[in-house]
Amino acid sequence: MGFNFKKSTTFRLAQAAKAQRARSGAHLSRIGLHPGQEAVLKVLSETDGKTMSQLALALGVQPPTVTKMVTRLTAQGLVFRRISETDGRLARVFLSEEGRDRILLVDRAWKRLEKEALAGMDDKDRKKLRRLLRQVEKNLSASFEDDPDLEDELENEDKTAQEQAAKKVELEAAD
Repeated sequence: MGFNFKKSTTFRLAQAAKAQRARSGAHLSRIGLHPGQEAVLKVLSETDGKTMSQLALALGVQPPTVTKMVTRLTAQGLVFRRISETDGRLARVFLSEEGRDRILLVDRAWKRLEKEALAGMDDKDRKKLRRLLRQVEKNLSASFEDDPDLEDELENEDKTAQEQAAKKVELEAAD
């Protein structure tokens, strides 16, 4: 029998991420935002006046994605671009007053989403889940260059799985 992906932790994680994004989208649409746009506002609320490259890095997305988001947020009047005073080739992105006001609504939406997602869990389980998710994120962010043993480990797991499958076929054939 093959790998039952529906019982895997990573499948459940992907399903939870999809559900979170959908639910987040519902909350954000009520305040006139699409998923991802709120993150731009939050990053700018921490450090206003970032360049597009800095925003892309902070959000973990490609620069064209940031350009599209900033263009849409600008059209909504939530952010504005200003040419850098020190380098005329750079544009910096700033929150407008309306953007600052919208952050309060974003925070409420995130709190509501957090409450819904973690309903029925006590504080101990919530902390443990956060810790485990940080570890999963770290593991999935690691590249083969960062950990050369990781590729060997994965190859060994594949060989072991193939050997077990071959033994199972042999046993079934012997019966």
